[in-house]
Amino acid sequence: MTAPGRRPLLAANWKMNPLSAADAVALARGVLPAARRHGERVDVALFPPFPWLQAVGAELEGTRVGLGAQDCFWERSGAFTGEVSAAMLAGWCGWVIVGHSERRTHFGETDEDVARKAAAALAAGLRVVVCVGEREDQFEAGQTEAVVDRQLTAALGPPAVEDAGGLVVAYEPVWAIGTGRNADPPHADATMRVVRRGLDAALGADAAAQVRVLYGGSVNAANVRSYVELASCDGCLVGGASLKAEEFSNMIGAVV
Repeated sequence: MTAPGRRPLLAANWKMNPLSAADAVALARGVLPAARRHGERVDVALFPPFPWLQAVGAELEGTRVGLGAQDCFWERSGAFTGEVSAAMLAGWCGWVIVGHSERRTHFGETDEDVARKAAAALAAGLRVVVCVGEREDQFEAGQTEAVVDRQLTAALGPPAVEDAGGLVVAYEPVWAIGTGRNADPPHADATMRVVRRGLDAALGADAAAQVRVLYGGSVNAANVRSYVELASCDGCLVGGASLKAEEFSNMIGAVV
């Protein structure tokens, strides 16, 4: 259960969905009633693809629902074809995800890349969701703690210490993302406690207490409470279930 002073957060990562601005707006519109109804007790943030940020942002204007991007680049500007900088995003949204396992796996992002992105995003005034998590082979080899600790330590540079309130860490076991295999709550709890200890060591107890720790990986309306009730968990990063307005709305209601 979220500690006093840290509001629970449900973050919706839409990934490369939906295929039109109209569908993106409709999805956001479908979530708003639940977000408004429970807005005093839970934070909600939506992360659509880059092309839909403007349209979704217009739909969310005047609400408490946050808007975020799914990635950013660490340079402010320059000859980096296809990239979008954190400085550019700051004019459109308030959040960004960095280090998602799909970025690490499919696009070869390293711990150093993730650290650069996190630092740039914090410097641009964005709130940052840093993702950490082990592959299936690492999980089976008992390496979860070592992998998560390494990824977290790499991401926690000086900007994180200075702006801990803008930082969120999401534990997403790679083997549970999009597979329908969610980590059992005891494993998730133990790993999020590893994250919390790492935050304390890197940031100091006062700064670390500001950082929310989320669980992600095949989270849905049926199992979300089993995670948010954990003492180590401050909410969830949701993938596929967030593409269904009714289901994600039910998840918002389940968190409070």
